[in-house]
Amino acid sequence: MNSKKLIFLVMLIFLSTSIFISFASAEEIAKYPEKTISVIVAYGAGGGTDVGARILIPYVEKELGVSMVIVNKAGGSGWVGWTDLLNAEPDGYTIGFINSPSLIPGYLDPQYKRDVTLDNFSLIANQVLDLGAIAINPSDKRFSNLKELVEFANREEVTCAQDGVGSDDWMAMMRFNKQYGTKFVSLATKSTAESVAGVMGGHMDVVFANVGELTVPHQNGSLKVVSIMNAERSQFLPDVPCTEELGFKIYSSSSRGIAGPKGIDKTKLEVLTNAFENAIKNEEHIEKMKEMGLEVKFMKGEEFKNHLEADEQGVKDVAWWNK
Repeated sequence: MNSKKLIFLVMLIFLSTSIFISFASAEEIAKYPEKTISVIVAYGAGGGTDVGARILIPYVEKELGVSMVIVNKAGGSGWVGWTDLLNAEPDGYTIGFINSPSLIPGYLDPQYKRDVTLDNFSLIANQVLDLGAIAINPSDKRFSNLKELVEFANREEVTCAQDGVGSDDWMAMMRFNKQYGTKFVSLATKSTAESVAGVMGGHMDVVFANVGELTVPHQNGSLKVVSIMNAERSQFLPDVPCTEELGFKIYSSSSRGIAGPKGIDKTKLEVLTNAFENAIKNEEHIEKMKEMGLEVKFMKGEEFKNHLEADEQGVKDVAWWNK
């Protein structure tokens, strides 16, 4: 066989293989989804992200026609789960919840040496925008409201349970220390459920968390929410004053959205986005979320990306690693 014939044969094999692969890929995309989808929650069971996910996912399953399994992977301020999400095959069968701004310091802070940006995620949709809040043990005799808490923390150290360095709760705690001279000391936990239990049991003084995580404990008397970190009161806890009205310029919130690893096919991504949009906007889902004190805020596409980029800029503005 001369060289020309050999080159022609190689080209023919390559072309045939490419056509077969393209056909197989197109067929896979057309059938998507056809098996169970794993949904990573980067926090422990019982926390706000986990509760919201478990309310939402059954509605997404109905939209997609396949089962979805929630996998809790707590640790590393969320980065145990997010690392697994980023390392997953971009085939549409592994997705997960991303929390902002908690996600962002984990790749901006140079100490972690993570070569990651928002572009490493295939953004799907946002489900929740949850305001920050501060709660104490209702039987605590040292302080019963935010002003008394701040006055006490000006004099003595106060242990604060929250998700860990870089989380929205941790940043809110640090803003109090910086702006009002408090001596809040971080005690990081693996989940909000652990934080709540710690304050209820008297092992920790205060918990910085989100409205969706503290509404039920506040309503049943297990904890007392002393303030919402916002310019206005929360619709879920209308009896609780906000920091603005109490004279403290501290604001905090957490968004919880869904994303996959970079590289998910656009058609698959569209299928997922449409399914999550219909599920998130489902009135029954919204009502169930309200019962848990979770405020639904649907975002997709550029709106979702712009929101995350704004959070990213907010973290850069208080970049503690440059101090």
